[in-house]
Amino acid sequence: MSKSSSKQLKQSGAKKSKHQRRTQKRLIKTLFQNAHDAIALIDDRLCFVDMNIAACDLLGLPRQQLKGQALSNFVTAEFTRQPKSVGFPPEKLLMGELLVVSAAQTQREMEYTLTPNVLPRCHLLLLRDISQRRESMQAELRQQQQRVELFSEVTLKIRQSLQLKEILHTTVTEVQRILQADRVLIYHVLPDGTGKTISESVLPDYPTLMDLEFPQEVFPQEYQQLYAQGRVRAIADVHDPAAGLADCLVEFVDQFHIKAKLIVPIVQNLNANSQNQLWGLLIAHQCDSVRQWVDFELELMQQLADQISIALSQAQLLERLEEVVAARTAELQEEINVRMQAEAALRQSEEQLRLITNALPVLIAYVDDQQQYRFNNQAYQDWLGQSPQEIYGSHLRQVWGEDCYQRMEVYVTTALSGQAVNYENDIVLKDGSWRAVDVTYIPDLDNENMVKGFFALSSDISDRKAIERMKDEFISIISHELRTPLTSLHSALKILATGRLGTLSAEGQQMLGIADDSTERLVRLVNNVLDLQRIESGKVIMECQACNAASLMIQAAEAMQAMAQQQEVTLVRQPQDISVWADADYILQALTNLLSNAIKFSSPGGTVWLTVEQEQGSSKNPKEVVFRVRDEGQGIPADQLERIFERFQQVDSSDSRKKGGTGLGLTICRKIIEQHNGRIWAESTPGCGSTFAFTLPTLEYANIQ
Repeated sequence: MSKSSSKQLKQSGAKKSKHQRRTQKRLIKTLFQNAHDAIALIDDRLCFVDMNIAACDLLGLPRQQLKGQALSNFVTAEFTRQPKSVGFPPEKLLMGELLVVSAAQTQREMEYTLTPNVLPRCHLLLLRDISQRRESMQAELRQQQQRVELFSEVTLKIRQSLQLKEILHTTVTEVQRILQADRVLIYHVLPDGTGKTISESVLPDYPTLMDLEFPQEVFPQEYQQLYAQGRVRAIADVHDPAAGLADCLVEFVDQFHIKAKLIVPIVQNLNANSQNQLWGLLIAHQCDSVRQWVDFELELMQQLADQISIALSQAQLLERLEEVVAARTAELQEEINVRMQAEAALRQSEEQLRLITNALPVLIAYVDDQQQYRFNNQAYQDWLGQSPQEIYGSHLRQVWGEDCYQRMEVYVTTALSGQAVNYENDIVLKDGSWRAVDVTYIPDLDNENMVKGFFALSSDISDRKAIERMKDEFISIISHELRTPLTSLHSALKILATGRLGTLSAEGQQMLGIADDSTERLVRLVNNVLDLQRIESGKVIMECQACNAASLMIQAAEAMQAMAQQQEVTLVRQPQDISVWADADYILQALTNLLSNAIKFSSPGGTVWLTVEQEQGSSKNPKEVVFRVRDEGQGIPADQLERIFERFQQVDSSDSRKKGGTGLGLTICRKIIEQHNGRIWAESTPGCGSTFAFTLPTLEYANIQ
């Protein structure tokens, strides 16, 4: 393209652009002259370039003074806070609301529209006054709020009463006050189609309709059906033909000076499957003049009619509830009478029980599951110096003291778990003397086998304990006195049996053997009696230390190997390297006693097993080691599994005598194991052998303790 052609194109474009600017200016000028809203041109710095008369009036200054002033001096809007160096993007329209403050400090709410770049670096700002619209909206909001407050006030007054008559009276009174009506009434439609006014609020100048009954013709059946479907009538003038009232009905309302009326149905829905039923009408009358009813008045009447419907349902429910309450009250009165008779009989029974228990020389009480006394007999006051009234409701710890409670706590816990408990304890009487008591706890279970508490019976066994101590002392003395001569006699018989002092006849040798066996049995008996007496008297202190279970088993088996061979019994041991916390000598004594019994009561050719294992514990039962001695003997009846651990108790005394038993071996074993905080028991099936087992604490548990 030649230079001349290019120059011509530039000149043509400049002319076209200049023509467009002139056209836009003419349009803006025309807009300035004819627009009623405030219009202004602002530049990129947001300063006024030009404006119309409406804008000058709005801002309170003439055009010459406004030109060049910043928009921010008069308004507050988001676009006024943009950087002045940033131009508006083309064709991006900005709209919003802002507050305009004139030079005279007059404030107006405005709606703005900003059209960017209507001229080079000039933007068109249109301001439209919305103050009046905002005031109208606020007035409408205030009116709505007032309506809500009025409705809430009436609703609250209605809900503050459960009496239907009072609710209806409150409704008509408040509606008349709010609507400024001449008469407001509630018309009840009776089952036969007739009706009557049951509540009314009317000005003194007009006749009352209260309690007047109206014939069915005043309110035909077709009208009732229409109102049941929710029909609402707002009649501004009863004489207006457009109202659609029959001539007879107009004549009827004229006698009560009714010029306008508003009718809202009160309907009920008795159940979800039935249709609405018309109960009555809420009616407002204007008697001095015709009246154009507004929507608010209609809405208020409808909402209050709904509230009356709810009140009717509540009143009906209340009436049924009162009937139910009356019937239930009669039933309760009967139940109360029966209960009073039962309580009287119970008190008489309790009194008889108290008389009986007070006559007994033992402590009798009932303790609930919270370990609190709920009954105790007179013996508590005789023994402890505390009356039944003082003890009632007290905790076991309060009655017995901390030391005594610590000894009984584990048994109390067992009883509350549902197990019967029997144990011995030492208590301090009110005179400071000590008494030994035998205590039994019997759980009290409800129908669901839940523990409600337990019965506690405590009897004085101090005399029995004293006799037992005397017996033990006597046995100890006698045993000590017998041990020396028996030992000498046994030694002498052994020497005679060797033949060093002469040869005896065959009959003499037989008699000497019998005497030697009997003497050896007496020595064992005396030794066992002395061992048992020393353990029970507390003179024996178990010197526990870490021991190897395998080592204890090997030593015990080796000690009894000769006896097993003599009885032709195979002794099988299954040792394991497990550490236990025990006194090795006494555990060896217990193991040899158990092995001796198993060997004695096994048939020739039988087998005796000695085993050990560690069982996993729990939070209530810690880890422990279990030793077991099992034989293939004749077995033990189930009813004697506990008795065999008592003194001089044997399953078959004749067989035991033949086997050479003393009846104290198992008792000594039990005492030894209990001293180690262990357990011992027997398991057996008659004819299939027996198993004797006992537990010892692990080294880990002993360290924790």
